Order: sequence, then structure tokens, then C-alpha cells
Amino acid sequence: MEEDRALAAFAALSQETRLRIVRLLIQAGPDGMAAGAIGEAIGATTSRLSFHLTHLEHAGLIRSRRDGRFIIYTVLYPSFSALIEFLMRDCCQGHPDICEPAMAALECACEPAATERA
Repeated sequence: MEEDRALAAFAALSQETRLRIVRLLIQAGPDGMAAGAIGEAIGATTSRLSFHLTHLEHAGLIRSRRDGRFIIYTVLYPSFSALIEFLMRDCCQGHPDICEPAMAALECACEPAATERA
């Protein structure tokens, strides 16, 4: 990730409503959420929500798709991976103990569904 893209992502995430939207969409997973459900979950009006979703989409952090009469929003996980990689690229400078706590925090705590394990 280039610095200008990272700056755009950080600028988008530096606002409370947008940060809440992103965290909600990360929890929603790859299926995403309808705009109306996002608005209900965070208590945003339609116009306010639209403004923030557009901002996040322009920053390359989320995408939208039409599903019938609904607009579904999903997080672009590769963008977040690239953002984390951008931050951590030069973290340890030969001292892995510096990065160890950050790497431990990034470990996936997700358990695969029982059907996926079988």
C-alpha cells in the first residue's frame, strides 16, 4: 500500500460513525449488510449514513453491490490487510520481540464452523 492510500484510509477511519460502520461490517463478514440494517445498528439517518458509506467506499475500505432493492455493503478485507502491513512493514528492525504483541493481537480467534472442520 502506498502512503497516499494509507492516509486516505486513516482519514476515513478517523471519524466515529465511519469507524463504527467498519467494525460492524467486519463482524458481518463477507456477506455484508444492507444499508438499512447498518443504519439501524448504528442509529444513523439515511442521509448521514449515505455520506459516511460513500466516504468509506472512496477510501477503498468497503464496496457496495445491489441485491434486488437493497444495497449491500461489505468490507474489503484485502484493504485492511494492506493497511496493517503498511503499519507493520518496518516494525521490528531486527528485534522480533517488538512486533510480538502486535502479531499476537492479530491472530485469528475465529473457530471454523463444525461443518468446515469435518
